[in-house]
Formats: sequence, structure tokens, C-alpha cells
Amino acid sequence: MYLRSISRRNADGSMVRYYQLAENVWNPEKRCAVAKVVYSFGRGDQIDPDAMRRLARSILRVFSSEEALAAEPDVRVIQSWPYGGAYVLDALWSELEIPKVVEEHARLQKTKQPFERALFAMVANKALQPYSKLYCHEQWLPEEVFFEGREALELQHLYRAMDFLEANKEKIERAIYYRVADLFNVDVDLIFYDTTSLHFEIDEEDEVASHGNEMAGGRRYEPLRKRGHSKNGRTDAPQVVVGLAVTRDGMPVRSWVFPGNTNDATTIEKVKEDLRGWKLNRCVFVGDAGMNSEENRRRLSLGGGKYILAARMRAGDEVTKEVVTRAGRYQTVAENLRVKEVVVEDGERRRRYVVCHNPKEAERQRQHRQRLLEELRLELEGQREPLRGRRHSKRTCELLTSRRYGRYLRQTPGGVPKIDQAAVAAEAKLDGKWVITSNDDSLSAEDLALGYKQLMRVEECWRSMKSGLRTRPIFHWTPHRICAHISLCVLALLLERMAEQRAGDTWRNILARLDAIKVVEYERGTARVLQTTEVRSETNEMLRRLRVALPPRLHRVDITRTA
Repeated sequence: MYLRSISRRNADGSMVRYYQLAENVWNPEKRCAVAKVVYSFGRGDQIDPDAMRRLARSILRVFSSEEALAAEPDVRVIQSWPYGGAYVLDALWSELEIPKVVEEHARLQKTKQPFERALFAMVANKALQPYSKLYCHEQWLPEEVFFEGREALELQHLYRAMDFLEANKEKIERAIYYRVADLFNVDVDLIFYDTTSLHFEIDEEDEVASHGNEMAGGRRYEPLRKRGHSKNGRTDAPQVVVGLAVTRDGMPVRSWVFPGNTNDATTIEKVKEDLRGWKLNRCVFVGDAGMNSEENRRRLSLGGGKYILAARMRAGDEVTKEVVTRAGRYQTVAENLRVKEVVVEDGERRRRYVVCHNPKEAERQRQHRQRLLEELRLELEGQREPLRGRRHSKRTCELLTSRRYGRYLRQTPGGVPKIDQAAVAAEAKLDGKWVITSNDDSLSAEDLALGYKQLMRVEECWRSMKSGLRTRPIFHWTPHRICAHISLCVLALLLERMAEQRAGDTWRNILARLDAIKVVEYERGTARVLQTTEVRSETNEMLRRLRVALPPRLHRVDITRTA
């Protein structure tokens, strides 16, 4: 089907053009295709041009512009790039005024390097298709994405931009945080903090400072890649410890990178010092049991600081002996949450605890323990004979030292392993319970429990960074580049969280809608055109929820040759 035009000569000799919608139909008698008029639009001088354009646009909405252009005989489509995801990220990037902040610091260093575009390129790469910096430059930027300014970027710009970011990290992060707080009215009464570990595929630790450990700005870096307590089971590989502070809405505030042999509890002093002066209102620090130590509680309390920390429950201390076992009535907070406040001692030695109980989780743990004990009974069937001076079998040793079964086992005087009923009863008393402690008397037990439960926001951030953003593998080896790599991942996480909060959906679903927007490069006659495809209605709705304007229709028009 096509638009057909015919001309007729009037009696006075003038020519009149008529437009018709026609299609070619096979005529078996003439044994050829003949034109069949589907609809006549009438005389050309009487047709409303705007009405014809509206008709053409309504037809093109059904198909992508790329398909429509390819169907025209005088149009040659050269290339197309995904555009929607990068366009939205660039809009959010500009809304946070990051280009302005980066350019201000670059001006102070009297450099005209394209640091802002290079930083955005690496952040967008992490959010869209995480690759190494080398692949990002060689393949992703020229072939797999479109945004303004990408053509001018060289590999050296990416690495120099990382060095620039790390040298000015504190000032840039602070400026971005203030902008986020203004845009989203961020609630910063609670700051959630947690750490994770990232391992490297190498054998040897960093023993001494290298020549790359001293950066612009005079900062000195200690060796980072060290062996330590691994949170992902890779105790064989050197690692770094990464700390992340987020708000209750999941917005990252700041990140830290520590040597791999750093204990979680020892990072508190550095975190509190760095966040001092950030206008965090009445900041209450929230951390898990790994942060809970007497020294950390003292550090967090300095200067009137407040904290909410989880307490260890199986350490044999006062939490186990006096808090969990103390009688009292629970207060129902939600369907799956009951709380009970317990105060130990008085005066300056007063310590406030809140015992939290989840009935559904208690039932799940009870059923899990029953299945585990049944498995253990079957395992012990062959272990009933006394040893009489003989050594344990290999399987018996494995059971006694097992993290899964060992807590429920004891040995009889004859050396035979047996289920410890006292240990089973002690574990049953802890089903569905956890204990938190705080020095903030202005918060109720309910507020403390709900505030701590939101610590899962940090866990969500870790999952996003390790899976979606693919923080690993880390290909860098100098300390400042490792730190800059983590900072880029956190910036990408910030942009994702902004989009998710506005759209009310996951970043993966948002990106699936935005992938429909592409940029097409084509030649038509003497012109080479760079043009955005038509934005579909569902994609337009997504942009509206993200508060991002429609992308520009035309990006560039070049005359390729003379007629």
C-alpha cells in the first residue's frame, strides 16, 4: 500500500494533481499487477497538509522509525544505538548538578580534560552494561550506546577522570549529597552503615606501598589488597573491605575502602569523623552486630552521638543471661513483629535493650531445626559403638566440627557423639528473636525496632552493587584506582535509586521500557541525519514518572554530497 499521485489537464490547459491511497493487486486476466484505489484524498490544492502529517505520524506509531525509514527506497539506514537508558541517566546526572561540580573543581586545577563526560560514561556503563574500562572505551562507547560527548573520549580520559574523582572525592560527594537532600527531601535522622568484602583474583597481598600510592592532593594510600575475614567465603584471596552509609530511603551517602584485613568494628571512628559536619540533622547511626563493641559504643556516643546496634545473642554475656530470658509482656508492632523493652542496671551504667520477636520466623526456625535434628539422628545411627581407645572416624570428626550440626552435639564418657538436648532447648528459646541496644531515650521501643529493620536497605545496596552493577571483578591494582572504581559504582547506584524512587519500580523494569528509545543514523538524499525514534506511549509514561523531558528529535543533520 502506498500514496499515489495522478495528474489531469483541465480544459483551460492547467494541471491538477490528485492523491490516492492505493495498493497493487494481481489481475489474473491481464497476468500483471494493477493499481487498486483504496481511498481518494482529492485534489492536491484542497488537501490539508497538517491532516496528512497527522495521518503519517499515526501510522508510524505502530512501527519503529527505523523500520519505517528502512522501508523507503531512498533511505539508507547506517547504524542505530540504544539511547533511552543513557538519556535518563544523563538527565538525572545533570539534575544533581554533577557537571557543574566537576567543572568547578577541574577549573581550579586549570585543566580542560573532559572529566565530566568521562565520569558519566563510566557511571552509565556500570548502570547499563558493566564492562572493564578498556572494553568500555573500545567497544561499548562507539558501538553500544549513544549520548552527547562520547565520541571525544579516549582511554586516557577515563583513567585520568578516575584519578580526578579520587583526588576530589570528599568535596564532590558532599556537594552531591546536599543536592540529593534538597531534591528528595531525604530523611537523614537515621544513617545505616554496613561493610562487605570484595576479593581479587590474585595470589599475593600488597606488601609495600607502590609508586602509584601517592596521588594529586597529597593523600597517601596504604596497601589495600590484604587477606582477612571474607564475607563471601573467599578466604584464599586478598580482598578489600568496603563500607557504605545509606539513608532510610536507600540513598547512598558515602562510601569507604579499607584494607582487606580491617575489622568491621574498627571502621566506625573513620566513618563518624568523615560524616561530621555534613548537616545530617539528629543523626542516629544504625549498624549490625559486627559493629557492636564496647569501644565502638563509646566512640559513637562521643559528642552526644546516638546509635542503634544489634546485639550478639549467643556470646554468653548479659544479653544471653539477663535480657533474652527476662520475663515481660511483648507489645505488638506489626503482624510479624513484637517488641519488649529491657533495662539493665541504673544511673550511668544503665543499658537499654529491645527484644524483638517475629512469630512467623520463629516457626520457620523451629521447623528447620526439626529437619536438621532428624538428619543428625540418621547420621548418628552408625556412631553408637564406644571407641575403647580407638580414634574417631572421619565422619564423626566432621559432625563434631560441623557448623551445621556441631552446636547440637556432645560426647558421652565413652566418646560417642550424642544430641545435646540442653543445647537444643537453649536454641529454641531464641527462635525468631533478635536484640538491639541504643543510647537514644527519645526513641520508643517500636521506633528502635522498625529503624533497625530498615538496615536491610544496605543489604539491598550490596546486592545491587555486586550483581547488577558488577563491582567485581576489579581489574585495577593501584589503591587510588580501586577506590575510584568503588566510587563510580556508588554513583551508579545513586542514579538507579533516584529512578526507582520516582518510578516506583525496579531499575531493571525501568530500563526494559527505556530500551525502546534508540538513535538512528541514516542517509536520505544528500543529507545524513541522526534522529531519535518515536517514543511510544508506555515509554512516554515512564519518562513522565521519572520527571524527565522527551529526548530531542534531531541530533545532527550533515550534507554528505552535492546533488
